[in-house]
Amino acid sequence: MSQINMSQVKTTQSLLFSRGMNAVLVAQFLSALADNALLFAAIALLKSQHAPDWQIPLLQEFFVIAFIFLAPFVGPFADAFSKGRVMLVANGLKFIGAATMLLGLHPLLAYNLVGIGAAAYSPAKYGILGELVSADKLIKANSLIEGSTIVAILLGAVLGGMLADYSVIAALGTIAACYLLAAASNLFIPRLAAAHPITHFSPIELVKDFTKALRTLFNNSDARFTLIGTSVFWGAGSTLRFLLVAWVPAALLITDNSTAANLSGAVAIGIALGAAAAARFVSLRCINRALPAGVLIGALIMAFAFIDNLYFAIAMLILIGICGGFYVVPLNALLQERGHTSVGTGHAIAVQNFFENFCMLLMVGFYTLLTKNGASAINSTVGVGALVLSAISLLAWSRLRRV
Repeated sequence: MSQINMSQVKTTQSLLFSRGMNAVLVAQFLSALADNALLFAAIALLKSQHAPDWQIPLLQEFFVIAFIFLAPFVGPFADAFSKGRVMLVANGLKFIGAATMLLGLHPLLAYNLVGIGAAAYSPAKYGILGELVSADKLIKANSLIEGSTIVAILLGAVLGGMLADYSVIAALGTIAACYLLAAASNLFIPRLAAAHPITHFSPIELVKDFTKALRTLFNNSDARFTLIGTSVFWGAGSTLRFLLVAWVPAALLITDNSTAANLSGAVAIGIALGAAAAARFVSLRCINRALPAGVLIGALIMAFAFIDNLYFAIAMLILIGICGGFYVVPLNALLQERGHTSVGTGHAIAVQNFFENFCMLLMVGFYTLLTKNGASAINSTVGVGALVLSAISLLAWSRLRRV
């Protein structure tokens, strides 16, 4: 398929649901479905191998380390080629990770391979939105992507937990097939022109380029605000998923794999609702409307720690998700807009991934240390909630004070 010309690009950008956008949504849904099912399948696999409890949160550490070390390279890689083809390669890497876990590679190492694919996939997935739709439709496009992702997280978590309770082998086989279908969907994305072609490959120059992009974005108050704000949110969200694995047997006395997965799905439902509300009530011109929801996330996590009823827990997690979706979707759109006009969207998303995954690494690492030293799930949850409440409150106060 040849690259489409500029007149075709402008025509496509005037539509929200173009062929390219539909293909991105399908591919994102399948890839995210497999990502989230794989996490719970990998957890079940570690349990079946009688691995120590502290190895379970290490799955996230092995996953995000790829985002941190590849951050200088995946942004330019996404901008240097047609982003649809970058997504194709990335889904292929994810398939290899799932397949090798199925064939007996240690879950931590196999999950690291999936992380490498995810690191390459993310800047292309978000960066292509600015090429497929106009700026006035960017928040709506982000909401569609987030909505597709959240539905995939919900179904993937439920599917992963259920299949893992039935058969870990069946779960891993199904997940590998989903990655192949996602890669096939990527073939239907038009081959758009590269945003910033690379004339020569030099790791040192790419690191310098990444550092320059990081400095440029961090010197922009809006970009700095979004980098910090989304990093705290995803660091907390990632940690909460592993907290649920320990919290469910401690608070609810339930020991299967599917309950913690289903509760993660409850958060996903909330984020989908929050993302839809953000598309309706928040624009780039009134981004501060999202701040109160961000502050509430931490307070709600702290309150959640003391719940001992399944239905109350579901309701609280949905509410946490609503606040999260309403908060993070506008921030993502703002970063993409600022990045697109300065360093390129792919570079901006790569910098964002660096910050977010570094925050995940720190927060999940802290939780891993707590688990290894015998801290209770309830105390750990309160600590995470207090950290989120303090960080986002300080961020909101700083931004409102500047305005």
